[in-house]
Amino acid sequence: MNELAILGGKPTREKYLPYGHQWIDSDDINAVTAALKRDFITTGPTIEEFESTVAHYTDTKYAVAVSNGTAALHAACFAAGIGPGDEVVVTPLTFAASANCILYCGGHPVFADIDKKTYNIDPEEIEKLITDKTKAIIPVHFTGQPAEIDSINEIARKHDLTVISDGAHVLGAEYKGKMVGHQTDMTTLSFHPVKHITTGEGGMILTDDENYYKRLKIFRNHGITKDKHEMHSYEGPWFYEQQYLGYNYRMTDIQAALGISQMNKLDKFLDLRRKYVEMYNEAFCEMQELTIPYQLPYVNSSWHIYVLQLNLEMLNSTRREIYEALEKENIGVNVHYIPVYYHPYYRQMGYEKGICPNAEYIYQRIITLPLFPRMSEGDVNDVIRAVKKVINYYKR
Repeated sequence: MNELAILGGKPTREKYLPYGHQWIDSDDINAVTAALKRDFITTGPTIEEFESTVAHYTDTKYAVAVSNGTAALHAACFAAGIGPGDEVVVTPLTFAASANCILYCGGHPVFADIDKKTYNIDPEEIEKLITDKTKAIIPVHFTGQPAEIDSINEIARKHDLTVISDGAHVLGAEYKGKMVGHQTDMTTLSFHPVKHITTGEGGMILTDDENYYKRLKIFRNHGITKDKHEMHSYEGPWFYEQQYLGYNYRMTDIQAALGISQMNKLDKFLDLRRKYVEMYNEAFCEMQELTIPYQLPYVNSSWHIYVLQLNLEMLNSTRREIYEALEKENIGVNVHYIPVYYHPYYRQMGYEKGICPNAEYIYQRIITLPLFPRMSEGDVNDVIRAVKKVINYYKR
């Protein structure tokens, strides 16, 4: 049956609204143009300026820019010394890179279930999975809400583990009154176009630990150092040493110039995201068929995405039917995320469904609505109208 006809013919919007989109203006374009005219267009002084800008914003001592968010996770795992046989506890409700980075280093991902209210990794579930092989914990600050950092750090101290926060969603968020970035051993960021700021592709690792900082900088540059004080031997000013098997994970100055310009607008971006979330929450909070995102009282989310939970027991539909109906209303929805161990690659390694029941339950019910600063209030109202239209049609 034609879904469009079912819901009343004309869609809510004439033009399709994506779930996320970058904000690029003339300041950004001018910054990139200026970078192209400089002597260095890759691995030059603009990289250090960008790193310093983000480190200062997040109240962190060190920042290391890399080519993308996945590279940031890989570099952090390397710096933490993760290797063959090591186990790393991670959430399954995330993009695959949060677990893939463990495999890159020869480690073994161990999936801990989530809290059904926050959708973040549950510290009690982490504790159950610690063994003598456990090397690190990778909590993901899902949707922009910080995970239970204090509880996770306490577990890590008890068992002498490294904590690597996957902060791809979290730039600009606050945890107990302080900007997220320095609370764990390392925090990784992503600058993909749908994130809070963009460099096209790009990532960064934040840390207060000088040893991690040094290892991260070498790792992103093939494992090579040009610092004579770090070398085993020194033959002259041309000399360099490869000390590890690193990767070419360098960011360009062109990207860094865009990143600096974007950082100038970050607070504005955050204000708009939070404003639109308030509009969504107000519109949906009384609808019994929906559960709006729960926020801990001591966090201030940066709201990378807005995830609604569908109370399917109150609807005559599946999540897929609602997803497709909203798409026909020209509302670009998404699902974040398929549990990592559902993927065939992980299934062939022996992971089975059923190991994280909360994550699997939530996955079947969640849907992501459009949320990005370039939206207008009119766009937000269009999303609200479309959601109400679809839910009212399908409600029991």
